[in-house]
Amino acid sequence: MGHCCSKNVSASVVKDDTTVSVAPNHRAKPPLPAATPSGNGTVDVQSNKNTPAHSFSASPWQSPYPAGVAPSPAMTPRRIFKWPFPPPSPAKPIMSAILKRQAPPKPAKGPIPEDDGGDGEVLDKSFGYPKNFAAKYELGKEVGRGHFGHTCCAKGKKGELKNQPVAVKIISKAKMTTAISIEDVRREVMILKALSGHKNLIKYYDAFEDAHNVYIVMEGGRYTEKDAKAIVIQILSVVAFCHLQGVVHRDLKPENFLFTTRDEDAPMKLIDFGLSDFISPDQRLNDIVGSAYYVAPEVLHRSYSLEADIWSIGVITYILLCGSRPFWARTESGIFRSVLRADPNFDDSPWPGVSAEAKDFLKRLLNKDHRKRMTAAQALTHPWLRDENYSVPLDILIYKLVKSYVRATPLKRAALKALSNALTEDELIYLRAQFELLEPKDGCVSLNNFKMALTKNVTDAMKESRVPDILKLGSIECYELRPVSLPWFSYNELVMEPLTYKKMNFEEFCAAAISTYQLEALEGWENIASTAFEYFEQEGNRVISIEELAQEMNLGQATHSLLKDWVRSSDGKLSFLGYTKLLHGVTIRSTNTKHQ
Repeated sequence: MGHCCSKNVSASVVKDDTTVSVAPNHRAKPPLPAATPSGNGTVDVQSNKNTPAHSFSASPWQSPYPAGVAPSPAMTPRRIFKWPFPPPSPAKPIMSAILKRQAPPKPAKGPIPEDDGGDGEVLDKSFGYPKNFAAKYELGKEVGRGHFGHTCCAKGKKGELKNQPVAVKIISKAKMTTAISIEDVRREVMILKALSGHKNLIKYYDAFEDAHNVYIVMEGGRYTEKDAKAIVIQILSVVAFCHLQGVVHRDLKPENFLFTTRDEDAPMKLIDFGLSDFISPDQRLNDIVGSAYYVAPEVLHRSYSLEADIWSIGVITYILLCGSRPFWARTESGIFRSVLRADPNFDDSPWPGVSAEAKDFLKRLLNKDHRKRMTAAQALTHPWLRDENYSVPLDILIYKLVKSYVRATPLKRAALKALSNALTEDELIYLRAQFELLEPKDGCVSLNNFKMALTKNVTDAMKESRVPDILKLGSIECYELRPVSLPWFSYNELVMEPLTYKKMNFEEFCAAAISTYQLEALEGWENIASTAFEYFEQEGNRVISIEELAQEMNLGQATHSLLKDWVRSSDGKLSFLGYTKLLHGVTIRSTNTKHQ
């Protein structure tokens, strides 16, 4: 439910994909959020199903707010469009007409005049709820803020809830600008009231209103960072396994995880692989699939790989820590614009009380440049999760980086070696873990170690996605590793010619297995780069002509004027700018763009 699918770019409607929801296995905890748009916080842009606007199903996710409270009371309209992605702008008037025709029936109590946003009709924002909230409850501090309201702690003043903690969702009437938004609030209260009492759902107490707000009173509670860590570690572990096998899930969201039992420490299971696909290490996918709130920017640009799942994990973690979605809008096109252009909010409550490590963790997952995101295995070694008890899995990224390293020129390898000497301890922890997973002998690894590490983790999925193809090094200049045949490849398929033997120690492994783009995303990148350049000056910098540098970076003669600043006129060696450009690499396309 709630997939934005467009496997064939030219097709406007695709087959129905539904999200599995198995209520009996859900954990005995309040859901997150209590009620989300379309039941799961997603927007279905191409489904043929008549999906209820708020099909309510229990969820294993416990709220980081007082239990079960979602900070945004406004729900995504229950319109189900049958437009290809992206919606053509000339269709806006037609879509507006569809919205008006499919408007929900007016409620039996307190009819609400329809408002199309420009006809001057006045909306009736009276819900018929009691107006004595202040007499019954004492409001405490704000614990979360959404787009149409906020959530506060509170305490009962009288009756059964006297001195008992509760959660109060406060929804601003001023922001209810359409009949749809008013009906959303009314429906949320009706659903909470009707379903309250189930052990997997948040307990509803009452609803109040005054001239300015609606107040929804529910049971209180708090979801801690430690609770979030336990969830995120399980998600990262299973996704790291899938990625190593060459499987990209493409629809990671809270609804696709279930707790196996109702125990507090119950393990989670990833379900619903309906949108998953096989992907080789160097492959890019282009079909738009996933759920709108969790879709990565590069998916919308139709060129993505495993990193798209990491973005989705970032969205899930953000929700776990604050209860709000990092990217939000009332329409699917608005959600996509937010994903492409907006930055997550780390300023409003409760973010001031969230640890700096947690916020850094999120920023390294929700980076719009997919090259700068951590992998699932890297995320498991991040300082925010490092003190937890778990094992770090093998990361397919090191295979891609090492393959690129052994094919690089001597100058590029010298630049990377200098960069590895400037790494901080945080980065070295991940590299040590990956090096140990290769089971070095006498402190060194060869291609045989890389092969054996894959063999230990092999499944039929890995063969189907052709992940072992990454070991097809072929003829490589200057640096060679002896290949060892895999069970499903012949020796001749693996190599083009016999290669001489050479081992790689940990120091060189670090140079081979680091990503300049990921390091650039660090707050301390400037210091790392400066320190690395000092090492490069001592060990690897040499006199180089503009023509040689252009050839080194595979650039044409038209770029020679651009490269002048990359070589010092004083001694003919690379400048700091030239060093950093060498680390990144420059494509002809990007260079030409600068000249236009």
